[in-house]
Amino acid sequence: MPTGRRLHLVTADEGHRVSTLELFFDLVFVYAITQTTQLMADHLSPLGVVEGLLVLTVLWWCWCSYAWLGTTIHVDHGIARLAMFGAMGVMFLLSLTVPEAFKDRPGGLDGPLLFVGCYAIVRLLHEVAYLGAARHDPDLRRVLLRMLRGLVPSLGLLVLAAFLDGPWQLVLWVVALAVDYLNVYFSGPAGWRLNSPAHFAERFGLIVIIALGESIVAIGIGIGPVPMTWLIAACALCGIAVAAGMWWAYFDVVARAAEHRLSGAQGLERTKLATDSYTFLHLPLIAGIVLVALGLKKAFLYLSDTVHYAPGLALHGVPMWSLTGGLALYLVALSALRRRNLGSWNVQRLVLALVLLALTPLLEHAPAAVSVVVAALAILALITFERLPWARRQVHLASE
Repeated sequence: MPTGRRLHLVTADEGHRVSTLELFFDLVFVYAITQTTQLMADHLSPLGVVEGLLVLTVLWWCWCSYAWLGTTIHVDHGIARLAMFGAMGVMFLLSLTVPEAFKDRPGGLDGPLLFVGCYAIVRLLHEVAYLGAARHDPDLRRVLLRMLRGLVPSLGLLVLAAFLDGPWQLVLWVVALAVDYLNVYFSGPAGWRLNSPAHFAERFGLIVIIALGESIVAIGIGIGPVPMTWLIAACALCGIAVAAGMWWAYFDVVARAAEHRLSGAQGLERTKLATDSYTFLHLPLIAGIVLVALGLKKAFLYLSDTVHYAPGLALHGVPMWSLTGGLALYLVALSALRRRNLGSWNVQRLVLALVLLALTPLLEHAPAAVSVVVAALAILALITFERLPWARRQVHLASE
C-alpha cells in the first residue's frame, strides 16, 4: 500500500464506535486523575483542593479535545494514530509533573514550566491533527482557528504563572483557564462536527467509569497493607456502595437520556447539546467524583492507620467536606444534565445535595466510619426512592 494511503485521515461516520486506541489513550488519563487526587491529599487544605481542581480542569480540556477529534475522524487510522501516540507520550509526562504543577521540587527540571510546556504541546498537537481532519471543511477550519484566540493567551498566562507563587499564581491560572473555556463557549457550536453521537456519548460514559474507578482505588490505597478487620471490611463495602450508587445515578437514566437527546438532534442543535451536556457539564461531574475519592481515601486512612490516628477519629475539615461536598456536587451536576436534556431539574437529587451539606458539620464530630456509612446510605436511599413506581413514571413523562 502506498505511503500516502497508509497515512490518510478517515472521516468517522454515524456508526463509528470507540476504538481500542482511544481506550489506551484513556489509561493515561487514569493515571492523571490519580496524580490529581494525590496532589490534593498531599496539600490537605482549601488551597490544595483549589490547586487540584485547577489541574483537573487542564486535564479535562486535554481529554475533551481528543474526544471531539475522535468523533470527527478515526483516530486509529492513518497519521491520526501517530498524533494520538505522540499526545499520549506528552500527556503521560504532563501527568508525571502534576505534583510540581504549582511548586518546583529541588533538583531536576523546572516542574511548573514542564507542566505548562507539556500541556501546550498536547493542545497544539490536537490543533494540528484537527486542522488536518478539516482540510476539506472550511467551516470547521474557521472554528479551530477561533480556538487559538483563547488558547494562545491562556498558554501565555500559564507560562507567566510558572514564575510566580502564592495568590498571584492561582489568579493567573484561573484567568488563563477562564479565557480558554469562555472563548470556546462564546464562539458557539457553529462549525463543529459530531458525526457519531453514540460514539461521543460512549466516550464520556467511559471516562465517568474511569473516574469512579479512582474512588475504588482510593479505598484500597487508604486501607494499605494492614490486617483486615470487621470494621474495615464493612466500611470497604460501604465505600464500594458509594461508587456503585454514583454509577447507577448516572448510567441508569442520565446517560441514556443524554445520548437519546443527542442522537435525535441534528446540525447546530446537536453540537450545542454536545458542548453543553458533555464538554462543560461533565466537568463538575468528574470533579465531584475526584473529591469523593479524596474523602474516601482519607477516611480509610483514619480507619486503618491506628498508629498515627486514634480509633474513632472523625473526618474533619477538607476530607469531610470533600466527601459530602463532592457527592453533593455530583448530584447537582446530574440534575443540571437532566435540566439541559429533559427540561426539568431532578428535585430529589438537589434536596439530597443540600441535606449532605447540612449534615457535614455534624459528621465532623462522628467517627470516620460513620461518615462513610452515611454517604453510602444517602446515595442508596436516593436510588431506592427513584425506583419507586411513581418516581419512574415521572422520569418517563419527562423524557417524552
